[in-house]
Amino acid sequence: MKKYDVVVLGGGPGGYIAAIKSSQLGKKVAVVEKDKLGGICLNWGCIPTKTLLAYAKHFQDVLRSEDFGIGGIDKSKVYVDIEKMMLKKDETVNKLVSGIHMLFKKNGVDLYNGFGKVIDKSHIDVGGENLSFEYLIIATGSKPYIPAIDGLKESFDSGKAINNMGILTQKEKFDKVLVLGNDTYSVEYATFYNSIGTDVTMIYSDKNILPQYDSKLSQTLERQLKKSGVKLVNNANITKISDDKITLTQNGKEKEFTADKYIVFYGIKPNLSGLESLKLEKDEMGFILTDENLRTSLPNVFAIGDVNGKMPLAHVASFEGVIASENICGIDSKIDYLKIPKVVYSFPEIASVGLTEDEAKIKNIDYTVGKFPLSANSMASIKAETAGFVKILADKNMYGEIIGLHIIGNDASNMIAEGVGLMNLEGTIYDLAKIVHPHPTLTEAIVEASLAAIDKPLNI
Repeated sequence: MKKYDVVVLGGGPGGYIAAIKSSQLGKKVAVVEKDKLGGICLNWGCIPTKTLLAYAKHFQDVLRSEDFGIGGIDKSKVYVDIEKMMLKKDETVNKLVSGIHMLFKKNGVDLYNGFGKVIDKSHIDVGGENLSFEYLIIATGSKPYIPAIDGLKESFDSGKAINNMGILTQKEKFDKVLVLGNDTYSVEYATFYNSIGTDVTMIYSDKNILPQYDSKLSQTLERQLKKSGVKLVNNANITKISDDKITLTQNGKEKEFTADKYIVFYGIKPNLSGLESLKLEKDEMGFILTDENLRTSLPNVFAIGDVNGKMPLAHVASFEGVIASENICGIDSKIDYLKIPKVVYSFPEIASVGLTEDEAKIKNIDYTVGKFPLSANSMASIKAETAGFVKILADKNMYGEIIGLHIIGNDASNMIAEGVGLMNLEGTIYDLAKIVHPHPTLTEAIVEASLAAIDKPLNI
């Protein structure tokens, strides 16, 4: 029997970072992973999705090249080669996966490829080999939630319905797809397929897409999606799915839709297989309950990433891995989820951190808000990417401390980091207004939004 200080169950973005950090802090560490290192994010989620979106953006830029004085391109001969896109995507993914293996060797982390079944609070079995541990970090992630819609399971079985894992095996371009759902994945794949010329219809039960984001961001993106040709079917109740059609009711009327494929995203549920013996406490949705240190109901067992359901994002899982490792090593460490950014890589992008206006109102916070349109930003005009805005919220009773930043626009995913940094330093809109930004840049819009929150922006 091999003995370890820390065993990490799962080698995704949370698990592999937890393993490396624990090793760097002096612990003897092993990772148990039944599939590929990098987990869903690297192999079937974040990285391949964003890779395909980057390729789609290149395609769109070629189609509008004449707008920038670049001629000689016969647009009738420009096409998308899905098979080549997927091969190129695989190159990127494989390179990053091999990088994790190198990091394990560099940091002295042992890797066990196989299904890990926890025997008790100190032992785990991996393909017949028994490992003992002082601490266990559960990083088993999640799997797609498939609701009990009549015919949906059968459509998955036939291959008519696919999720992100199914999408990434495709080798041909579809003429028409139906995207079922309105979360981040739904919007990103609707963006991808629409951008490469596929007829896209999104079907969802809510009034708006991305209901967890600031409502103005969601509404603005809806307008942009419609402008680009995506059809939105909201307030829809799907009653039956078959390989021939999808039947739904909307505003009391029955409607039918057909397509080559159904792209399905209805959220996630935790991967708990192999953990049964621990009898950990869970929430009403089945996710493992953890405290502010990521500790479960067993003091030597921690749970990070999607499996705890707190904020199922890859960068959150990675940071939780650091927090769990530090607590194991005697460093009191916590995570503030209000200061974690979230991003939708749509065209244009959406990025958000902190409270929305609705959330600030629920908390009875006396806040001020500043907003600045990207149509008045020089760099946005240079790039011809003027759709969107920056919105900033500040607490009046806390000297103008920034409590929320919400951006829709080109490169919002990079712009949001400035707000995250300031919020972690308890920065105010007055601090932000005094930071000189290079010109021309998109981030100048953040300063202008802070000025709007104080009094008036300078450039509108």
